[in-house]
Amino acid sequence: MATFTPTADVVAEAVQAGYFPPRHTVEITDVTELTPGVVRLAFHDPYIAAHAKPAQFVNLYTKDPMRLMPRPFGVSEIEGDEVSVIFAVVGEGTAEFARYQAGDTVDVLGPLGNPFKTKNPAHYLLVAGGLGVPPLVRAAQHLAADERSRTTAVVGYRDVRFADDVFARYADRTVSIDNAHGNVVTLLDRLEADGGLTVDGLETVILSCGPLPMMKAVAAWAAKRSLACQLSMEQRMGCGFGTCVLCTVDTVDGRLKVCADGPVFTREQLGWGQ
Repeated sequence: MATFTPTADVVAEAVQAGYFPPRHTVEITDVTELTPGVVRLAFHDPYIAAHAKPAQFVNLYTKDPMRLMPRPFGVSEIEGDEVSVIFAVVGEGTAEFARYQAGDTVDVLGPLGNPFKTKNPAHYLLVAGGLGVPPLVRAAQHLAADERSRTTAVVGYRDVRFADDVFARYADRTVSIDNAHGNVVTLLDRLEADGGLTVDGLETVILSCGPLPMMKAVAAWAAKRSLACQLSMEQRMGCGFGTCVLCTVDTVDGRLKVCADGPVFTREQLGWGQ
């Protein structure tokens, strides 16, 4: 039984009235398993496609009435009116999303959160680990349209390098590594040794997302070189828009909400690598 009215009506009415569109139903256009347990899901949503910036996320809602809380996923790519996310199957909610097929529907809310700041021309190092890949893919896609900036994707995987081909479509250069051969700091050290940190005389800026230990190591690496570093935090969330206060993190300004104040924070805000 459908709970919400069709997407076009709800979104159009909200926008016309000057409000942020509420939760609404969209059509799924593709579900692909990238590697065992890692899935790309795409859906048709003109509003989110037109407004989602790098590191912003969307809430997806299961059809199970016992699972009221949404699952937040970073936007990965936008193609026309199609929006995609990438996630790991880690529980019943994500398992339900992985079983969906093209033509099915899902309820969505977004885009949510504050994006990476990418207005200034720079050489952006897009440092991703594990399932921190989606916000950096979106950043690479967004920056590919800016002729003033350059991008190098630096990606660490547990084993299968499932996103290298996606990064290669947008980034000027992509380097990756798996756990058997090192981590993203290994790659950053190699880039520095090879003179790959500086491109066309541009300032080097790090954008990063991934496991907490990895991002702390990246922040410390950036601090030693006085490089700007923006980090997209991954945190368990409830509502996704600042009401439930489940996703707070410690910052130099006190505890802040990852969903509403982030997910992007600078290393200085987090007090990392000082």
